[in-house]
Amino acid sequence: MLEIEKWEKGQKDIWFFEKLGRIPFMLLDKLTPKFLQQKIGQALDEVGSYVQTGGRYLISEREILRKMQVPSIGDAAAMPLQTMDAVAAGLASSRKTLATMQGATTGFGGIFTLAVDVPALLGLSLKIIQEIAICYGYDPKLKEERIFAVKCLQFASSDIVGKKAILDELSLYGRKKSHDQMASQLQGWREVIMVYRDNYGWKKLFQLIPVAGMIFGAFINRGTLQDVAEAATMLYRKRRVMERLDQLG
Repeated sequence: MLEIEKWEKGQKDIWFFEKLGRIPFMLLDKLTPKFLQQKIGQALDEVGSYVQTGGRYLISEREILRKMQVPSIGDAAAMPLQTMDAVAAGLASSRKTLATMQGATTGFGGIFTLAVDVPALLGLSLKIIQEIAICYGYDPKLKEERIFAVKCLQFASSDIVGKKAILDELSLYGRKKSHDQMASQLQGWREVIMVYRDNYGWKKLFQLIPVAGMIFGAFINRGTLQDVAEAATMLYRKRRVMERLDQLG
C-alpha cells in the first residue's frame, strides 16, 4: 500500500504542451478527408459500445491464465501478489513493443495514417487494461469491470484534478452503488474518449511529418501504452490489496 500511495502522490499535472495538444487534432479535423473522419468516428463508437457489450474489444483470457498457471479467473484472484505483478509486467512489456511497431507503421504516412493510429492505440490500450485485470483476478467480461477499465483509460490521460477525482471514485469500487454511479457518469463515454484523443495530441505533433513520423510515432505510442499499463497495474493492484485487507479485518 505504501508503494501504491507513493505512486498516487507522484502523479503530476499535465505539461504546458499538453494544453496545446488539441492543435494537431484541430488541423486533423480540417485537413483529413471526410471518409477518414467518418472512420475515426466509427472506431470511437466501437470503443463506446465496449462499455455496454464488450464488442470486439473483449479479449480471451486463455493466454493470461496460462501465464498465471491457473484454470480460471477466480483462481487467479487467489494467487500471490508477486505472481500477479510479474505476469502483468511481462504483458505490459510485450504490448509496449507492439505499440512501438504500430506507431512506426502509422507514423510513416504523416497526418493521414495518424487518423488510423488514434483508434488503433485506443484499442491496444483497452486490451492491456483487460489483460492486467485478469492478472489481478477480475473478469473484464463483466460490465462493472468494463466500466473500471474505461476509468483506468481515463485516469492515464487526465490532468491532476481529474486523476484525484477518479482515485476518489475508485476507492469505493466494489460496492454496487459506486458501480451505478460510474455507469451513469460514463453515459457521456464519447466525451471521455475524445478527451483521451486530445490529451495526447501534442505528442503526435511531429508524427504529422511523413516518414520522420515513424520515429516519433514509435516513441510516443510506446510511452502512451506504458502510462496506461502502469495506471491499470496500480489501480487493479490497489483493489486486490484493499479486498484482501478487508477479508483479514
